[in-house]
Amino acid sequence: MSNGVPSISWESRLRIATETSNALAYLHSAAYIPIVHRDVKAANILLDETYTAKVADFGASRLIPLDQTALYTLVQGTIGYLDPEYCTANQLTEKSDVYSFGVVLLELLTARLPIYSETSGEIRNLAMYFISLMEEGYPFQLLEAQVLNGGHPKQVIAVAELAKRCLNFMSEKRPTMKQVTMELESLRRLETGARWDLQPNHETVEELLSEPSGCNSDDEHPMLIV
Repeated sequence: MSNGVPSISWESRLRIATETSNALAYLHSAAYIPIVHRDVKAANILLDETYTAKVADFGASRLIPLDQTALYTLVQGTIGYLDPEYCTANQLTEKSDVYSFGVVLLELLTARLPIYSETSGEIRNLAMYFISLMEEGYPFQLLEAQVLNGGHPKQVIAVAELAKRCLNFMSEKRPTMKQVTMELESLRRLETGARWDLQPNHETVEELLSEPSGCNSDDEHPMLIV
């Protein structure tokens, strides 16, 4: 616990990710007309007192006509979560939500903001920095202490790999939200054993949750990670 705010367990983080991906998968593939949320971010994922996740704020959402797979539209969303392909081509697809969800996965793994400042003052893009560390084979320095202390290695590594695929610059190489949901549900059923051997760097651990603010309900708050 930090500043009186409890940190979310690894099991709860994995459930939040699964419930969120399942909601997005429904919008993309089960709704009568596919819907792209277009502003998937931590602040738009509401949590109740049991950390049950609900996707909120559909003000930027767009319907994708059944005879189309993409829309050409002005770029809209939140810096740090925006699909780079959408930003350069103005082409909105379901995979744009997948990229944004990949950033949310990183927040659950690292407890860092999408755009954050190092202690040195250097400003980093979480997604780009994470991908570079993954390619070097050592992303563990970014993981939050609660993940290292409470997460099972097989699950954590698999979620990190899934996040990397969601963040692929080429949208066609990203998984669909339905595939993401299936993988996360499978990971939740995974039998786990040994814990990490490495010790977390507690000096770089940041608080997982901030105090709830600006909510419309007394028992729900955005999934703020700071």
